[in-house]
Amino acid sequence: MTASWSPEDLRRLDSVGELEIAVERSDGSLRGWVPIWVVCTGGQAYVRTWYRRDTGWFGHALRSRRARIRVPRLEADVAIDDIGDGSPQVTADVDAAYRAKYGRAGAGSMVTPTAAAATLRLDRR
Repeated sequence: MTASWSPEDLRRLDSVGELEIAVERSDGSLRGWVPIWVVCTGGQAYVRTWYRRDTGWFGHALRSRRARIRVPRLEADVAIDDIGDGSPQVTADVDAAYRAKYGRAGAGSMVTPTAAAATLRLDRR
């Protein structure tokens, strides 16, 4: 079951450069913490990788669909929804959020079609 992010949670997520994500194993234990850029738009939190792959934190996230995230003053269990081939409007909104937060140069590799296909929505559990 998922819950909505509170406005305060979204502000916390959006105020940091990176969150840390630990993907859940099948036995419920957590893998190691990995730093990843995060953006918020439309009341949702999103992360991406540069390219879609079956390895590393991203591959584990695709298989598990569950993780824990943390930023200062917030630690939460999340459900992971793969929305990479989703709505063109959501893709445009997430691209815009990456550009606004990380700057055109910093976000460059995160707003390509390849990166957009590797977009995950984090839903609070």
